[in-house]
Amino acid sequence: MFIIKSQRKRALGLNEPLKHGSHKKPVTRRDFLAQGFTTGAATVVVPAAMSMMASRRASAAATDQEKEDCGIVGGNGKIPFICFDLAGGANIAGSNVLVGQQGGQMDFLSTQGYSKLGLPGNMLPNNSTTNFVNTEFGLAFHSDSAFLRGMLEKCSPTTRAFVNGAVIAARSENDTGNNPHNPMYGIAKAGPSGQGAKGELLTLIGSQNSESGGNSMAPAAMIDPANRPTKIDRVSDVTGLVDTGEVATILSATDTVQTLEAMYYLTGKKMARVDTRLGTTNDPIVKNRFQCTYLKTADTVQTFSNPATLNPTRDTRITGLFGEDFGGDGEFQKTASVMKLVVPGIAGAGTISMGGFDYHTGDRATGEARDLRAGRCIGACLEYAALSSRPLMIYVFSDGSLSSNGMVDDSVGGRGKGQWTGDNQQTAASFFLVYNPQGRPRLIGEGTPAAARHQQIGYYSAGGDVVTSSSPAANNVNLLVQTVILNYMALHGEQGNFTGLFGNALGPIDGLIAFEQIVSGRI
Repeated sequence: MFIIKSQRKRALGLNEPLKHGSHKKPVTRRDFLAQGFTTGAATVVVPAAMSMMASRRASAAATDQEKEDCGIVGGNGKIPFICFDLAGGANIAGSNVLVGQQGGQMDFLSTQGYSKLGLPGNMLPNNSTTNFVNTEFGLAFHSDSAFLRGMLEKCSPTTRAFVNGAVIAARSENDTGNNPHNPMYGIAKAGPSGQGAKGELLTLIGSQNSESGGNSMAPAAMIDPANRPTKIDRVSDVTGLVDTGEVATILSATDTVQTLEAMYYLTGKKMARVDTRLGTTNDPIVKNRFQCTYLKTADTVQTFSNPATLNPTRDTRITGLFGEDFGGDGEFQKTASVMKLVVPGIAGAGTISMGGFDYHTGDRATGEARDLRAGRCIGACLEYAALSSRPLMIYVFSDGSLSSNGMVDDSVGGRGKGQWTGDNQQTAASFFLVYNPQGRPRLIGEGTPAAARHQQIGYYSAGGDVVTSSSPAANNVNLLVQTVILNYMALHGEQGNFTGLFGNALGPIDGLIAFEQIVSGRI
């Protein structure tokens, strides 16, 4: 086996922009993010005023049914959802998450196929002398994956044992935000009667001022203007989400809550004698909204009268995860802000966009450093969910991908792997991970050969390309998003509602679901 080596190029710094002679100069916001000229800010979605006050922890005086009738249920009882949007076309398949042929991840590709995916002959996952497969997170990673190394840094062995995942072989266009990759609007809709993930204060959050909250677009048919993301740049914007004003200072917080609850009940009695003249359908709806305003305000005062409760820098679980790098790394601060809101159900779902993943710079070290940081952020989210005893689904995607010509970067940062030398949408993939505090999620067909085909949706050719006929998601990004949403719903046992909400373009859905149900009812 001959390994071609080339003259070593200097690896770019972790935050250094990527300048490609073959690319046009960056003009749009997406161009700047993909090439790493823009990094780290946090964004949250501010929903309509009536829903902004909702919270799981209502006052003791209100019954559970009264709270539910007023929409005071954090996260709408759904699994928190975070997606990582790696702008620019990151490597996911092969060198990070293993992708195989029809038999699943362990149905290995050819030597030439792995070379295209950046793995030289001495680092093949099916190497006869060295084990290059790691399944500590359930999903099989290459043991020297930079994603994996970052995740291992942040996740305890106990947390890893409660995680499982699936990879989706699916191509998408290179270097463009026009891929409708972002599933968050669908996640907010993914439930009975179209009621999916809703947060205590927010429905969705994201890290860019865009319609999707991320770099890539959301499928046009799923966009709901009421849930459009709003950008927040710093931790102070997170703590500023709730301002109870004078209402929580005139009296003590306890007295304020009791007063507002009394107004809720008095309003209900008064409204029962009022004829709004809006008809039998709209009359009770308007009365309920008017009355519930007091209960929701009481709940907001009780839960969020101290803005420090939302501050990720005051949460030692978060600062302990990121350590001394937390204050100086915008991507860590962005991730901390998003997970602080999503994991406990303050927001229903969130997007974390990370820039600089268009790293075909003629070396390997640049991409390894950026993948490592992304892995640390992914691992921190999983560990924070474990520390919070909350389930979590994480989805990772990128706009297109890249490939190697087989030349090796033998620098310390390059780790003896193939240099990334060009964009290649045929080598793209996405993956998701699920943390379940009750135990590792079980694959459909666990213990049988069928399980491998549920852990890998679609497949690659031996030569290292997506087989576009291997699943509905393989050559259609809209259907890739639907596949992710289907899997989210299946974790709640609600896949039977999927076609009624999103249509039947996926065809038979059973073969596209990775895991058995992990929650029933509200979490």
